[in-house]
Amino acid sequence: PADIHQVRIEAGRADALIACDAVVASSPKASVHLRRGTRTVLNRAEMPTGDLVLRRDADLEIDEREAMVRGVVGDDNVLGLDAGKLSEDLMGDAVFANIILLGAAWQQGLVPVSEVALKQAMVLNGVAVDKNKQAFDIGRVLAVTPDALGVVEEAQAEETLEQLIDRRAAFLTDYQNAKYAKRYRDRLARLSRDVPPELVAVAARSLFKLMAYKDEYEVARLMTQTGFAAKLAEEFEGDYKVNYHLAPPLLPLGQDARGRPNKRAFGQWMTPVLRGMAHFKGLRGTPFDPFGRTHDRKLDRALLHWFDEVMDRVADRCSDGSRDNCAKLLALPMDVRGYGPVREKAAADVMAQTEAIKL
Repeated sequence: PADIHQVRIEAGRADALIACDAVVASSPKASVHLRRGTRTVLNRAEMPTGDLVLRRDADLEIDEREAMVRGVVGDDNVLGLDAGKLSEDLMGDAVFANIILLGAAWQQGLVPVSEVALKQAMVLNGVAVDKNKQAFDIGRVLAVTPDALGVVEEAQAEETLEQLIDRRAAFLTDYQNAKYAKRYRDRLARLSRDVPPELVAVAARSLFKLMAYKDEYEVARLMTQTGFAAKLAEEFEGDYKVNYHLAPPLLPLGQDARGRPNKRAFGQWMTPVLRGMAHFKGLRGTPFDPFGRTHDRKLDRALLHWFDEVMDRVADRCSDGSRDNCAKLLALPMDVRGYGPVREKAAADVMAQTEAIKL
């Protein structure tokens, strides 16, 4: 500490940069400290910003931002990784992305602290110790063999149509039941009689998205039957409390200034309520479903009916000359995102595009 006399690094004097966020790293306020030769580990993953909140399809132009950094420090001084994707693929959670970057930076000699000291810090921190150590080591491997990420991408690309459908059908069995999963398979089997496999694959992703809508029962199942509680216990210690921020459709909580349902925090007493609700998923879509008459659930059913008609239209008119437009039609449901009014607007926009795409 006695050797450190400055709070901030002077302009053009940074020796190393761990760019966990490419948007911040390429900003004028940060990049002014870079120079030719600043050794850099850069995360190519898109980090959520205010632009993405206001405009969900906003392009953060990561490639251009990386090029800006490379233009300043030099191509040979940059190691670029999509740490977010790699963390999700190998660790199951993007939260370990920064530790992967730290491992890559350390392996390149950019962090003047010993491996023993860094891993001891993870132990002292006491949060997901083994996974943080693993993420650090993954980063070290990538620093030596950057193409290791390609192994993950290649493995995913090799999934066959049958595997794609099987995996989603298994999810739908847990989501609802075997009959619901069979409905998914049967609909795709009908489509496959008239269209090529690559279009069936597009439809399989879209139909799954519309069938596995995240309603009240699914939220309850995800929070109580999929290891969510065990994951919390693994990552946090001590006397922590769990609050659920929800907007139950049957409670009159009002709306915010944008017309979206107000959320309310529910304490840990909600856990057994959610656990019980998850067991009643069999009511989904039946006349006895207490949530079935809400606007959101009606929209879910309307979307499924609409996409069924889209698949019929593609099956009737698919040809070599219309294949690209068929793919666009079958992929439309992937743009239906969000919840409540956001999802409603997205659905209206997508359904309006149906007739604009000519076959």
